Amino acid sequence: MDVTLHLAQDPEADALLGRSPLAALVGMLLDQQVPMEWAFKGPATIAQRLGTDDLDAHEIAAQEPEAFAALLSQKPAVHRYPGSMAKRIQQLCQYLVEHYDGDAEAVWKDVATGKDLLKRLAELPGFGKQKAQIFLALLGKQLGVRPTGWREAAGSYGEPDSFRSVADITGPESLVKVRAHKQEMKAAAKAAKAAKASGS
Repeated sequence: MDVTLHLAQDPEADALLGRSPLAALVGMLLDQQVPMEWAFKGPATIAQRLGTDDLDAHEIAAQEPEAFAALLSQKPAVHRYPGSMAKRIQQLCQYLVEHYDGDAEAVWKDVATGKDLLKRLAELPGFGKQKAQIFLALLGKQLGVRPTGWREAAGSYGEPDSFRSVADITGPESLVKVRAHKQEMKAAAKAAKAAKASGS
């Protein structure tokens, strides 16, 4: 795996995401309740603070939880909720060590169908169905991982030429389009909620 991603909008952080399957998974895990670039810059920040140029699932799983949480909490914090995210990252790495010998790429390597891949991703700690589908779309659209039926398994996130999620971000222009789509979705959800409230 060695591609150029543009999710952190930071050359070093994006280079790590493009070459490190674990960094890409951790970035996806962090991508909630914070701006996307902040989330995807997280893996590079963690690697830097661990004094390494990549993330290692065995090493992170073995970290003392309080020390790892403190590492994520240093300013600038890796996430708005560094303590709970530190715990989630360790759970993810422990799962990878137990089920995939610590090799994040093994989650999608040699998977025959998109359905199987979605199942594997959804089994990862911290990955619900939506996160799993977005990551599956990212694998298919930008990382060349395309088992049979991957677009269908990714749902609407797998649609070509769409701007729904991180899977569709290839540079500043597409980032703007994805942001606009997310704003529209939020506005629609808010309007639906308001309509429901006034109708009840």
